[in-house]
Amino acid sequence: MSGPSMQTTTARHDLEVPISDLPEGFAPKPRPTIRNVAERAGVSKSLVSLVLRGSPHVSEHRREAVLQAARELGYRPNAVARSLVEGRTHLVGALVSDLHNPFYAEFLDGLQESLHGEGLRLLIGSGRWDPAFEDEAVEAFLELRVDGLVLLGVAPSSDALAEAAAYTPTVVVGERDVELEGVDIVVDDDQLGARLAVDHLVELGHTRIAHIEGTPSSAARCRCEGYLVAMRRHALAPYIMVEHGDFSEEGGRRAALALLTREPRPTAIFAANDIVALGVLSAASELGLRVPEDLSVVGYDNTHLAAVHHISLTSIDQPRRAMGRSAAALLSDRITEPGKVARLRQVTPHLVVRRSTGPVPKDAED
Repeated sequence: MSGPSMQTTTARHDLEVPISDLPEGFAPKPRPTIRNVAERAGVSKSLVSLVLRGSPHVSEHRREAVLQAARELGYRPNAVARSLVEGRTHLVGALVSDLHNPFYAEFLDGLQESLHGEGLRLLIGSGRWDPAFEDEAVEAFLELRVDGLVLLGVAPSSDALAEAAAYTPTVVVGERDVELEGVDIVVDDDQLGARLAVDHLVELGHTRIAHIEGTPSSAARCRCEGYLVAMRRHALAPYIMVEHGDFSEEGGRRAALALLTREPRPTAIFAANDIVALGVLSAASELGLRVPEDLSVVGYDNTHLAAVHHISLTSIDQPRRAMGRSAAALLSDRITEPGKVARLRQVTPHLVVRRSTGPVPKDAED
């Protein structure tokens, strides 16, 4: 026999303790200073400064005594004071258009790894595909007196970004439309990548190959141009289908639904990036289409998502970490020699075939 259901409610009580009621000695300890380190180590303040700057003109015995004293006291060098003396902060600001895209995370790994080797620390800000947020993030970097900027998926098109790039060593990644002197560029050969995707699908017998383009940018434009060139080269101009999307999963889903409800529908879709391709897979599932039996899908970027077993997405690989290392090298050179002629580094993509592509369905052959 069952009785009435019982509900247990747990009351929440927020406790506020007046500062005056806190135990004596609860207040944070004052930060240790160079003077404290010098007294603990039994040396002068100037010698502590030499040790902290990594000077070779200090004996190993005294160096270890200073470092041991600093560890015991929990001393951290005052970065602001040091930057005033050196005229540098050793900070680099990276403005990322979309932190949700795993391509950028993997690029930042390579960037940070190389910057660390150059004695530079990385700060990250998100532009969220919004010019106002981009300007705000760059302004914050400039207030922190960063030594350099990396604009990732962001073109210095606004006045604020252009001004920042004019006075701060800057590297732009993924955007070709940069007309500022002294700004270095790292890009992928997006047109080649798109041609590789179309060539692969044509080899599998597909003719009705559609493309979902991304958010307006030089990368998205070049991928679309590469798709168009490849389709025409294979005499498939009558089958060209381009649906506008953006670089989001939902944008890919909406665009794919528009394409896949046409008659005749495409048998293959080349998506602007892997995130868009995930949206295509969702749309195919909604419509009861099997991948790759009914629909082949190719992404771009070859992020870790593409390699997930149940996704197994064929994708165009960009060497993300290598691009990050290249950007770091260019920026380090630019910081050292601001007057250098601007350089462009272009990496070569390649096709990674997985289970999301297969032969054209028999009933769809022309």
